[in-house]
Amino acid sequence: MSYVTIHGKARLLAPALLAVALAACSGKDDSAPASISGTPASPAAAPAEPAVSAKVQSMGTDQLRDSASTALRENRMYAPAGDNAMEFYLALRDKLPDDAAVKSALTDLQPYTLIAAEQSLAREDFPEAQRLIALIDKVDPTAPALPRLKQGITRGMEVAVKRTQEETDKVKKDAENRAKQLVEQQRLAQQEAAEATAAQQLATRQEAARQESERLEAERQAATKREADARAAAQQVAAAPKPAAAAPTLRAVSTPAPRYPADALRSGTSGEVLVELTIGTDGSVTDARVLRANPPRVFDREALNAVKRWRFEPISSPTTTRRTLAFQPNQ
Repeated sequence: MSYVTIHGKARLLAPALLAVALAACSGKDDSAPASISGTPASPAAAPAEPAVSAKVQSMGTDQLRDSASTALRENRMYAPAGDNAMEFYLALRDKLPDDAAVKSALTDLQPYTLIAAEQSLAREDFPEAQRLIALIDKVDPTAPALPRLKQGITRGMEVAVKRTQEETDKVKKDAENRAKQLVEQQRLAQQEAAEATAAQQLATRQEAARQESERLEAERQAATKREADARAAAQQVAAAPKPAAAAPTLRAVSTPAPRYPADALRSGTSGEVLVELTIGTDGSVTDARVLRANPPRVFDREALNAVKRWRFEPISSPTTTRRTLAFQPNQ
């Protein structure tokens, strides 16, 4: 186990975590994927902020040493911006370029900053990733992981822009379809009416009738529920409750895994979907619906498509159960 002396105090670093950091930051394939024809161009990068804030750069050497020691004790190795050990030591190195302890501290802190940069890229926090990459670049402009991290920002922003564009295109297409449907409805209405005002009046009457129909249906359903509740209450009073029959034991015969959505796979998005499914007596899934999804609407369709293909051994009576489908891009 190794120690690094910082301002006369021995500070223990975790070699196992450093090893994981180095493996995570240098063991990946650094090759950039081929560009995709038709994808939106990357957004213009904002002007880069200095790696070390002006406030930190203006501090004296003694204040920088004390602040760096405090940041390490409080585990503020690379964040928050302007108040972390990396910035304090970088400012110290600018003032004391030959201080071996400062150089050693920066070398030990760099792997943690690399991990944090990759985590920021994974959650698409590009401003934070750029800040951390600037710190790494200032510590060692020749760090092997820098080209891959910078490419990761470019690719990540391209994916985010592409996803946004696809969502925008879908909304636009849906709006166009709705507009076409509305035009067709208006055309049919105009065939039956002599003037546009007559068509509007007809639409108003239809909407009022729809609302009234919904209100009456809601009242009917409420009355039916009240009657059913009253009958159930009367039955409970008239007879002692019988123990509920045990649910049939489900034995899966075939449970094919869901397909991973392409967009989620490209962006490295993971998640899970809780599905409620009903199994018929022949063992097939007769109904399925999503109860909860994280993130919403990303994996719902593929989860439902998968469980509808599931098969179980025949059972005595239909039963309803719940299953959670996990989506992990690295599995």
